[in-house]
Amino acid sequence: MRCKGGSASSSSRPATAWRTCVTGAAVGRRGKRRDVAKPMRVAMPSRPPTAAPPNRSKVEIIKQNSDYLRHPLLEDLVSEAKNVTEDSVQLIKFHGSYMQDNREKRVKGQGKSYQFMLRTRQPGGLVPNTLFLAMDDLAEDYGNGTLRLTTRMTYQLHGIIKKDLKTVISTIVKSMGSTLGACGDVNRNVLAPPHPYTNRPDYQIAQKLAFDIADLLAPQSGAYYDVWLDGEKFFSAEVEDPKVTADRNFNDFGTNFEGSPEPIYGAQFLPRKFKIAVTVPGDNSIDVLTNDVAVVVMCDPVTGELQGYNILTGGGMGRTHRNQSTFPMIAEPLGFVGKDDIFHVLKAIVATQRDYGRRDDRKQSRLKYLIHSWGMDKFRKVVEQYFGKPLEDFRPLPKWEHKNYLGWGDQGDGKLFYGIYVQNGRLKGEGKKELRRVIEEYNLNVVISAEQNLILCGIEPAWRDAIQGRLEAVGYLHVDNTDGLDARSMACPALPLCGLAVTEAERGLPDVNKRLRALLTKVGLDKDESFVVRMTGCPNGCARPYMAELGFVGDGPNAYQIWLGGSPNHTRLAQPFMDRVKIDKLEETLEPIFYFFKTRRTSDQESFGDFCARVGFDVLRIYQKAYVPPPSLTALPRVGIETEAFEKLKLVAEKENKTLSQVATEAITAYANK
Repeated sequence: MRCKGGSASSSSRPATAWRTCVTGAAVGRRGKRRDVAKPMRVAMPSRPPTAAPPNRSKVEIIKQNSDYLRHPLLEDLVSEAKNVTEDSVQLIKFHGSYMQDNREKRVKGQGKSYQFMLRTRQPGGLVPNTLFLAMDDLAEDYGNGTLRLTTRMTYQLHGIIKKDLKTVISTIVKSMGSTLGACGDVNRNVLAPPHPYTNRPDYQIAQKLAFDIADLLAPQSGAYYDVWLDGEKFFSAEVEDPKVTADRNFNDFGTNFEGSPEPIYGAQFLPRKFKIAVTVPGDNSIDVLTNDVAVVVMCDPVTGELQGYNILTGGGMGRTHRNQSTFPMIAEPLGFVGKDDIFHVLKAIVATQRDYGRRDDRKQSRLKYLIHSWGMDKFRKVVEQYFGKPLEDFRPLPKWEHKNYLGWGDQGDGKLFYGIYVQNGRLKGEGKKELRRVIEEYNLNVVISAEQNLILCGIEPAWRDAIQGRLEAVGYLHVDNTDGLDARSMACPALPLCGLAVTEAERGLPDVNKRLRALLTKVGLDKDESFVVRMTGCPNGCARPYMAELGFVGDGPNAYQIWLGGSPNHTRLAQPFMDRVKIDKLEETLEPIFYFFKTRRTSDQESFGDFCARVGFDVLRIYQKAYVPPPSLTALPRVGIETEAFEKLKLVAEKENKTLSQVATEAITAYANK
């Protein structure tokens, strides 16, 4: 759907441009056309050309020699081995799968316990009824019996053995789904607000645009169908918008490889993963600023007519412990484009990253590092060369607000939606079975949120009590009856399957949240006090811990790096506060900070993250070190002082960010030692 007067279908482009760049292609093995290894660039070179080959990582060589992601994967899938080779481990990611080793099911003398994880592609998190039921069946028949809702609004299906991969993927495709491009060095799943609204054109534009961008930047070579469907393509009721096709093929400004099976990506694809999110002004339900590219739908406030899109670039979470050259970033404004130019500007941004992003060091290959190295002004100029004209000025936006879409709401068409909190996104056990029965019986479509929750759509008001009652009976409580810490927390899967995890996350966070709640109660905070808590088993940041008010980042066995100071509306990065904190030291580490927060926040409305950012880490560390637990304080002798002296103590305490007890003790001690 579009706003009034939605985007035109023409792919016409401006006549003015700096330079046109067209690259050639060569014939590879099996008669396939392969791009030349190094595409021509439209920006001026920073150094004289050289005959020396560029430095490239091992993964770059694997991609180049794969015949557009086919080999040796095709051969490995029919071998007797339970695993695939290292080259295919890299290639199968582009098809939506990771090979994993269940560390807890290894048998001595038999090596690793190989299995595969599949991730779907669900633009905007939309899951039709048919696909939900198919995924539930696949989890039972071929997986480990659970379904994982991810932080990028997709499914993850764990526990698949190699010989079943083809059956599972082909079933997903035939059920209106896909795994193509869910992983790998391509554009990943495109996010959009998990809205159920039928009466909000701006939200509907964002949702449609998420699908169109997914189509625009999906791999085109056909390797996916060759590998999993024997070359046969299955078409759903959704047909690619003709404008997407026309704009993908447009190449007046050097964005494409002419004659290539992969017109945008080429044989090398991108240097690393690439993430895009689409939203409307003010709605930050999807951590929009953490993406490589954030697109904001801009409509006329009076007429509702689509005007164009604000573009922000440079977000990303991944980093490496003790490597200061890696860091999280949030996206910054790039500019504004008219409603007909959105696909062209996205191609320009992708082409800039494709041609200039680092391919020698994968830790430095994300778009954020290119922008950090160049600065936004230079980045914008190069994007404009691929775009063919200057970007317009970024337009003002209202303050971002976090929305979780949990609980009951009106869709705008007389029907209701019901947002269900799913602990760390894991559908399992009797809860999963009853949820399936409800969705099947009432023929509901669902939306996966970017916070690992599930939104049931199209509910008749007469069904409300029955659906809520059935789900609460199996543990899916209404959000009002859920602890706010749980409802605002996320964790990645981590152990035992993720090969990068060094400690627990999904299995560890529920107990951590209980301990946090006990601490908050101990220091006197209200039972409704909550803040954003996120936990990952490694520093790659899949659960976006660097945006949390309190983040736990795996930093060794049973140890975490603690990050503090993110904002409740997810617009400010947290900062590292402590390294390698053992989980059994949780209470002694955080109790002083929570008590300081309780006694020194400016008001009940000041959030924990805002408090930490305001007072600063130096003050937090001083207070943490000098802290005397409240029970000890209540047991100390009491003494009365004159009102004037008390007011002076109070002023000193506020100035030095200390408690009255600390200041009084220091003053008395200093006097006694004269």
